[in-house]
Amino acid sequence: MNSRLETGADPLAGLNIVVTRPRDQAAQLAQRIREAGGSTFLFPLLDIAPVQDAHVLNEQISRLYQFDLAIFISPNAVQYGIGAIRAAGGIPTGLKIATVGQGSAKALRAMGIADVIAPGERFDSEGLLALPELQSVAGWRVMIFRGDGGRELLGDTLRERGASVEYAACYQRSKPQQDASALLQSNADAISVTSSEALGYLWQMLDRPAQSALRDKPLFVPHPRIAELARQQGWRQVRLCGSGDDGLLASLAEWAAEQKGAR
Repeated sequence: MNSRLETGADPLAGLNIVVTRPRDQAAQLAQRIREAGGSTFLFPLLDIAPVQDAHVLNEQISRLYQFDLAIFISPNAVQYGIGAIRAAGGIPTGLKIATVGQGSAKALRAMGIADVIAPGERFDSEGLLALPELQSVAGWRVMIFRGDGGRELLGDTLRERGASVEYAACYQRSKPQQDASALLQSNADAISVTSSEALGYLWQMLDRPAQSALRDKPLFVPHPRIAELARQQGWRQVRLCGSGDDGLLASLAEWAAEQKGAR
């Protein structure tokens, strides 16, 4: 936990934070915000569900013993991918496991997978690709577990380095049916968004007056790509925070302290 949160007495007291993660991933963050004295308004911008037809995924997993490396793109990929792998008999002996973020690495370790290749600083495809373990992959077979679609940089780069790459869609994302008026009436002090896709959905559901009403709210995002999209949309207070719950909470506490100091 960040020392600011450890030593501060309710650093988020009196603040209402909008949490836009998928509903089943929002509870822990919401609890920690409340423990820091704040309140939360849950407004999921993505729905996550298993793939409708698991036949292709199961066929891919049946060949996983032929692969050298499995990469899990997100905590959702860990949840649904490892779940499907274990249902099919378990992780093959000798298969290397990697992921792009600390949240996903933590989820893998919580499932008993101790040896995880993951970046220690930049938590994205670029960060994983920079690691020494992924430089000499010529001849490797790599399976990348992810949702339905996404960035191709990881797979393309590994292919350029001589690996053969296969994507395994183990969950699907969709746009939830949300009422934007509920968000506008939530009296939010700040909003957190954790993916470019979710931010795009949010902007699509808002008409121009609603966009104008929200763009002055502090927007907390964990990656420069999301921050850049937010600025293109016209958000005026975009705050880039660290990875995971700890990074967001530390950034919220810092911002809250700034607000108190300005009064």
